[in-house]
Amino acid sequence: MSDALLARDLVRTLGGRRVLDGVTLTAAPGRRIGLIGENGAGKSTLLRLLAGADQPDAGTVVRPADLGFLHQEMPFDGQVTIADVLGDALREARADLAELDRLTRALAAAPDDACLLSAYGARLERAQERESWDADRRAGIVLDRLGLGGVPHFRTLATLSGGQRGRLALAALLVRRPAALLLDEPTNHLDDDAAVFVEEQLRGMTGVVVVASHDRAFLDAVCTDLVDLDPAVGGPVRYGGGYGAYLTEKRAERERWERRYAEEQAELGDLRRAVAVTARRVAQDGLRRDNEKMGYGHTGGRVQSQISRRVRNAARRLAELEGDQVAAPPAPLRFRASALVADVASGTPEDAASGVPLLSLREVRVPGRLAIDRLDVLPGERLLVTGPNGAGKSTLLAVLAGRLGAEGEVRRRRGLTVALLAQDTVFERPDRTARETYELVLGAERAESVPLRSLGLMGPRDLDVRVGELSVGQRRRLALALLVADPPELLVLDEPTNHLAPRLSGELEEAIGAEGPGAIVLAGHDRWLRTRWRGRRVRLP
Repeated sequence: MSDALLARDLVRTLGGRRVLDGVTLTAAPGRRIGLIGENGAGKSTLLRLLAGADQPDAGTVVRPADLGFLHQEMPFDGQVTIADVLGDALREARADLAELDRLTRALAAAPDDACLLSAYGARLERAQERESWDADRRAGIVLDRLGLGGVPHFRTLATLSGGQRGRLALAALLVRRPAALLLDEPTNHLDDDAAVFVEEQLRGMTGVVVVASHDRAFLDAVCTDLVDLDPAVGGPVRYGGGYGAYLTEKRAERERWERRYAEEQAELGDLRRAVAVTARRVAQDGLRRDNEKMGYGHTGGRVQSQISRRVRNAARRLAELEGDQVAAPPAPLRFRASALVADVASGTPEDAASGVPLLSLREVRVPGRLAIDRLDVLPGERLLVTGPNGAGKSTLLAVLAGRLGAEGEVRRRRGLTVALLAQDTVFERPDRTARETYELVLGAERAESVPLRSLGLMGPRDLDVRVGELSVGQRRRLALALLVADPPELLVLDEPTNHLAPRLSGELEEAIGAEGPGAIVLAGHDRWLRTRWRGRRVRLP
C-alpha cells in the first residue's frame, strides 16, 4: 500500500485547545474520503497534518511521495504568471514523455537490456496513470470548465481575483493528477457547472482523495466514505457512502437514541413510583394492632422483609440510572412562533386567507444591479430566488428587507415585520458577548423563554465570548439564533448555509421547509438545498 495515506493517533493542540485528539485515518487508493464536522472540529488542521504542511504534537503520518494539497493561498509569488503555474503542473507529465522518448532510443540500440526494459515499463505505467500524453489538452479543458479559459496566460497571480486564484490552484492539481489529493473546500468560488466538472474529475482519479467540505451535493457525488470529526465518545466516526448514505445512518442513530431515551425515562418513572408506593406500604404495615401481632409474626415478617428488599433493589437501580442517564436528544432547529408576530396589527386573518400579499414589487429598478417587473410575496409562502452571479439576488433581498432604496413601486402590508440574514454578519456592539447581544436584541423576557444555549447554534464556551472575537461562522450562527428565536412575518435569507456545517445546514433546511410562522424568501448557491426546494422559485436573468 505504498500509495495509501496512513495517519495514526494524531494529536494537535492550537491556542491551548486540543483540536485533534488521537485521530486515526486510513485511505487506500480509490477511496475518496470526506471530512465533515462543525467549524473548529479540526478538518483543515487534519488536512495540513496529512499534507505535511503542519506537524502533529503526537502521532505519525505515512503519505505517498506524489501528493497534492489545495492550499487556501497558492504557493507562488504574486508575479508568477498563469503560464508558470500550468508549466509547473505539467512538469511531471512532460518529464514522463521525455524520459520515455529517451528510453525508446536507448532500447533501439540495446533491445535486450533488462535494466532498460524495467525502467521503460515503470515509466510507462506512471505515464498511463497520469495520462501524460493527454496532459496539455486536458489542461485546456480544465481551465475552460473552471472559467479561466479566456484569461491570458501572461497574467500574473497578483492581477487575478481571489476566486480566480482559487480556481487556478484547483485546476493545477486536476491537471497534475497526483497519487494523493487533499482538498480544503474545493467548490468555493465554483458555479454549478464547474462544481459538476470537478466532481467528474475526482471520481475518475485512481489515487487517494481526502476533502473537507460543507458542500453536501459535492460530498454526495464524490465521496466513498465520510469521517465525522465532531466530538464523540469513541472519537471520529467513519461512515461508508456519500452524504445521502450518511444522512440515512444519522437518522437511524437519532431514532435509536430517541427510543433508548424514551425507554429509560419510562423505566425511571416506573422505579420512582415503585420506590414511593412500596415505601409507603412498608411504613403502613410496620404498625400492627395487638390482635394482629400473633399471626403477623409468622407471615407478616416475611412479607415485610420481601417488600423492604424490593424497595432497596428499586432504589439501587434508580440511583444507578439517575447517575448515568442517557442525555436527551437535542431538539432540532425550528422557528419559534413569536407573540410579537401573532399580535402585530399588520393585517387580518381574512387578509391571509384571501392571499393578500405581504409585499409587492412593481417595475422595480436598481440601476446596474436589478430589474424586476413584478413580484408578490404571500403570507406563509417559501420563495427561492435563483440566477447567475451578478443577476441581482442579494440586491433584491436588500430591497425586500427595506435595506436598499429602489426606483418603482414597493408596497408593504401595514406594520409588516421583516428581518434579513445578510451574507456579511455585522453587529453594532462587537464588545458585547454573544449572550449579552442575544438578550439585548430579543429582550429579557424572550431571551429567557428561548435561551440561546437551547438552540444548539453556539457552544457553551462561546456564549461569553465578545462578538468581535467570534469567527465568521460563529457570528453567523448568532445572527441565525436571533431569527430562529423570534422570527418576523417575512424572513429574508441570503446564502443562509454559508459557514454552516452539513448537519446544521440540514436542520435549517427542514426548519425553512416547515409551515409557519411567516413567509421566507431565500437566495443561495447551495445545490443540495436548491434541488430539494418544494416552494415557489423566481429566477433572475
